[in-house]
Amino acid sequence: MSDTRRRVKVYTLNEDRQWDDRGTGHVSSTYVDRLKGMSLLVRAESDGSVLLESKISPNTAYQKQQDTLIVWSEAVNYDLALSFQEKAGCDEIWEKICQIQGKDPTVEVTQDLESEEERFEEMPETSHLVDLPPCELNKLEEIADLVTSVLSSPIRREKLALALMHEGYIKKLLQLFKVCEDLENTEGLHHLYEIIRGILFLNKAALFEVMFSDDCIMDVVGCLEYDPSLVQPKKHREFLTKTAKFKEVIPITDSELRQKIHQTYRVQYIQDIILPTPSVFEENFLSTLTSFIFFNKVEIVSMLQEDEKFLAEVFAQLTDEATDDEKRRELVNFFKEFCAFSQTLQPQNRDAFFKTLANLGILPALEIVMGMDDLQVRAAATDIFSYLVEFSPSMVREFVMQEAQQGDYDILLINVVIEQMICDTDPELGGAVQLMGLLRTLIDPENMLAPTNKTEKTEFLSFFYKYCMHVLTAPLLANTTDEKPGKEAVVGTNKISPVCPDNFQTAQLLALILELLTFCVEHHTYHIKNYIMNRDLLRRVLVLMNSKHTFLALCALRFMRRIVGLKDEFYNRYIIKGNLFEPVINALLDNGTRYNLLNSAVIELFEFIRVEDIKSLTAHIVDNFSEVLESIEYVQTFKGLKSKYEQEKDRQSQRLSSLKSNRKKYRRDARTLEDDEELWFNEDDDDEGEAVVPPIEKSKPEDDFSDNYGKFIEAKKAKESEDKENLPKRASGGAFKFTFAHSTVATNGANSTNSKTTAASPASPNSSSSKTINSAAIVTKSVL
Repeated sequence: MSDTRRRVKVYTLNEDRQWDDRGTGHVSSTYVDRLKGMSLLVRAESDGSVLLESKISPNTAYQKQQDTLIVWSEAVNYDLALSFQEKAGCDEIWEKICQIQGKDPTVEVTQDLESEEERFEEMPETSHLVDLPPCELNKLEEIADLVTSVLSSPIRREKLALALMHEGYIKKLLQLFKVCEDLENTEGLHHLYEIIRGILFLNKAALFEVMFSDDCIMDVVGCLEYDPSLVQPKKHREFLTKTAKFKEVIPITDSELRQKIHQTYRVQYIQDIILPTPSVFEENFLSTLTSFIFFNKVEIVSMLQEDEKFLAEVFAQLTDEATDDEKRRELVNFFKEFCAFSQTLQPQNRDAFFKTLANLGILPALEIVMGMDDLQVRAAATDIFSYLVEFSPSMVREFVMQEAQQGDYDILLINVVIEQMICDTDPELGGAVQLMGLLRTLIDPENMLAPTNKTEKTEFLSFFYKYCMHVLTAPLLANTTDEKPGKEAVVGTNKISPVCPDNFQTAQLLALILELLTFCVEHHTYHIKNYIMNRDLLRRVLVLMNSKHTFLALCALRFMRRIVGLKDEFYNRYIIKGNLFEPVINALLDNGTRYNLLNSAVIELFEFIRVEDIKSLTAHIVDNFSEVLESIEYVQTFKGLKSKYEQEKDRQSQRLSSLKSNRKKYRRDARTLEDDEELWFNEDDDDEGEAVVPPIEKSKPEDDFSDNYGKFIEAKKAKESEDKENLPKRASGGAFKFTFAHSTVATNGANSTNSKTTAASPASPNSSSSKTINSAAIVTKSVL
């Protein structure tokens, strides 16, 4: 079994001053030849690969924080941290570092953090520790001035931090705070605010350990209430002790865990609420405070995750029908915070965390709580669902398809999500917008390409269009039953009733639905095409062009624009057959001379058709709307469409004329044809060869043709040998084999049946059978 004392997580500080988890492994201090010195070596516990290889430099400043953290900088803007699982491991590695640097292991920082230039400039001031005034009421102003003055100098901040650690100086200051409050000494309280704020800006983990301990943290908060810039002090302590109550949904028996949760919440409150937003010059003063909170959250999640009984009990109560609403609300809020804290975990641990939640039944539980009337519960459940979708859309898709296989179509999780989106009571539809984004992630084919399940895309989209799409489009169809939007009723909680799109909230909802449908047009092709055409959906959408809300009309137009942008002839024929440009052109004409977004969007649609030369749509538009569009002359789009249309008509006319001329070319008079064939027959051709057509059943006209051909051969016996070479050979059945391309000419007028038979065989223009073809043609003419 591996040594848990040396089990660590490796972190690096990114450009946003946030810690990135680089993995978990085991650390050792060993000599590395490549680095030529003692180094910290961390190997991953999963595969043994090297996560970190860092030489322990004698001049590097290492900091020990919170008993389990070692932090240092490798280079400019490249900070590293080792978070140990156990304090003993941290102490062991810290001793190694101090031994190499020749430092006492009791120190929290091995080196001064300032540059050599700063060290030289401030040497007279730093030859000894900062002398702190006595911790007395009449010295508070002097102490405040001292703390404020050192913030601009890194070396003086370091020296002041070391001085404050001696003789319990911070605790003495907090005792003075109680005295000042009892005496209502406002001036002293204002000085204490400056002192405590300045100590926080020293950015030292060792000081944070003292200030955020159970017996000090509330007094620290009390000092920070007395901001001199405020007329009245804030009541932060009252909020933390009375309003913000810690609720244990399941009793936490681990006292260390409970203390860590309390501490993290209060420190987060200090950072987010109490302390003012730091200026540009102060933005790095609280980086250690951010790290303090971050690593606290990591510890909390890890401790809860390792407690198997705790999570099992939480889920048991969450899904128990006997659980009252208040208790269920607390459980859901707990899981929301739990999932938020899980984002601090390293990737493999976060994966394990969400898989654990899935195995315990988080998705069926969400179905229950998302259908509750409590708005807070639904909001928390939506946040949890967003974490799950972000983690693994495939996991959510697999769950809802399994539900469908069980035959319970009424409470499909994805339909519950759609209904929550539709029934959002928020005037700004904040929840609906969030749910729409989650739905788009679930139906996005781009994240359905997992190699382990290649049929996921086909199966899920088929499922979605069969069981869910009608729920999504219900409000849209309910509001477009007539040519104009409905004028009454509202969205129900169970059934979708017709609502008025001229109501702003309803218009927003329909715009969200159209946005999702437009996404489907772009990414689903086959399924959405069938759905649109089978339900005449585009016609219903274009009814919304009549809405008084321009943004809704634009959403409807955008939907059509995406369809036209596909340049799919199935869609084009559907648009033409339904005359679906009419509502768009009416909207353009109704808009009048106003130069606005609607005007530009409509013109862009027709400009796209012109530029892309979509012939079927161009012809339809010009044939049906050219007269009403002639009045629009401030753009050349519609004239260009008509020009394209006329050019295409000219091309078609020329093509038709060319076809007629080609037909006339092959219908020359008999004498001209005979002269041409005689010329062809007399040409020299050394090529030999014979193409064969399959034997065909002889008819009487064919017998006549064979007899005439025999007479012709007898009449030509006196000719030269080249004529004899051109004689056809007899087939085994007694019939002659002919191969020619112009056999229709040879037999035209003799017999239509014979013409069809011989025309089926292709001819080789370079073969000797060409001469045979022309001979046959001449004989045929002479016979006729």
